[in-house]
Amino acid sequence: MATFGSLSDRLTAALANLRSKGVLTASDVDGTVREIRRALLDADVNLDVVKAFTARVRERALGAEVNKALNPAQQVVQVVNEELIGILGGETRRLEFAKQPPTVIMLAGLQGAGKTTLAGKLAKWLERDGHTPLLVAADLQRPNAVQQLQVVGEQAGATVFAPEPGNGVGDPVRVAKDAVRFARDKQHDVVIIDTAGRLGVDAELMKQAANIRRATDPDEVLFVIDAMIGQDAVATAKAFQDGVDFTGVVLTKLDGDARGGAALSVASVTGRPIVFASTGEKLEDFEPFHPDRMASRILDLGDILTLIEQAQQAFDEQEALELAEKIATSQFTLDDFLKQMQQLRNRGGLMKMIGMLPGARQMREQLDQFDEREIVRTEAIIQSMTPAERHNPKILNGSRRLRIARGSGMTVTDVNQLVQRFDQAAKMMKTVARGGVPQVPGMGPMGYGGRKPAQPKKKSGSKSGNPAKRAAENKALAEGRPAKPQSAGGAGFGLGGGGGAVQAQPSAEDLEKLQKLLGR
Repeated sequence: MATFGSLSDRLTAALANLRSKGVLTASDVDGTVREIRRALLDADVNLDVVKAFTARVRERALGAEVNKALNPAQQVVQVVNEELIGILGGETRRLEFAKQPPTVIMLAGLQGAGKTTLAGKLAKWLERDGHTPLLVAADLQRPNAVQQLQVVGEQAGATVFAPEPGNGVGDPVRVAKDAVRFARDKQHDVVIIDTAGRLGVDAELMKQAANIRRATDPDEVLFVIDAMIGQDAVATAKAFQDGVDFTGVVLTKLDGDARGGAALSVASVTGRPIVFASTGEKLEDFEPFHPDRMASRILDLGDILTLIEQAQQAFDEQEALELAEKIATSQFTLDDFLKQMQQLRNRGGLMKMIGMLPGARQMREQLDQFDEREIVRTEAIIQSMTPAERHNPKILNGSRRLRIARGSGMTVTDVNQLVQRFDQAAKMMKTVARGGVPQVPGMGPMGYGGRKPAQPKKKSGSKSGNPAKRAAENKALAEGRPAKPQSAGGAGFGLGGGGGAVQAQPSAEDLEKLQKLLGR
């Protein structure tokens, strides 16, 4: 969700100033609202939307519900969260399916918004729910648009209806009508029509889209909009609403680094809900849009529900139970470790999933520095091991580690570090599985926030049972002298010095000589 990264930083910084205040004054609220207004305007959120949003936040923040709260700062955060959910559409909107199949879904939007790729993502998402979608190549103007949809359809495993070659040849309205008839005959229960776009809003585009809508009578018309388009987002959305009308909005390119706040205005200005969000280039980078979850991500409150859903898709339940049993019984191997990493990578980005945790934005620097290619290097090292070595890393001697390093294109140091990290991870997981508190290297017990529990100070002084001797030794300690002077006589093994001088503790060299003397 890089598109809203800057907005998230500004909003969390503005709200963080309230956390140290036990009582909120009108000036505190006004200062926070002013910072929120600046953050939204800098993010290209529509001016009218910003005015209405900040007015509601100020009114509620100064109201009785906040003033009577035990923690007013948390109440203001809750108010901002609820109002942000309102801007984003309020409730989650799901697709409306036809009572008599096929359900017709028409995609509309400007050229470059990502309609063709989105058609493949939507088809793959519908197939996961047991539907049989049909992709329709009704974009006959853009060069190679038909071929692109065929490639995307093949990747998604969906049938593509493309009777015309495109590149300016063919009637898109007739193609759309024939596609609905084809879907009914071949028992496809969903038809996804990819329509043509333009670099800007024009009369010809609107007329063609309106004709396709009249010819197919779609159950859903989804307006696909680039989240990085800027202030033109609102004007474009209004033009499509007047010319074609649409039932829902799809935000694409939410992984971009532009400000993207104008996309937040679309639902509020048009009154049409955001239905889906596209968050990357892969076909799996696609999810239903939940206003409450998106608001939580923007305010860095985390999105645990989406994280759980993605984890459930990434991991098989039976495999998870078997893995838990292996961890608890110390049978977790490098093969299991490799399998878990591959499942995470196939899910579409480990860092994206970590970014859904509450407070993850505070770790942005560490997350940005993480290179997911490290996972590929780790895979190479593990795959260069024999099955016996993966099952029992303790047999990895020097020659084996050198062979693994050469086979994976890495160094022996890399192999050593992997084995060490695996051992630490296995121990931590075993501790957690048994209900204990894991000890993180360099951080201390996790339950204590990196600090060890305070230990009572040991009482210093003599422990002698003789009162006279104890008093003499305590007096010597107070004066900075040794409490128990070394005997002037020879110490054990003849290491004591003569002449009554106090002999220091034996050095490492002395101990080594002693071991040679004893034949060890």
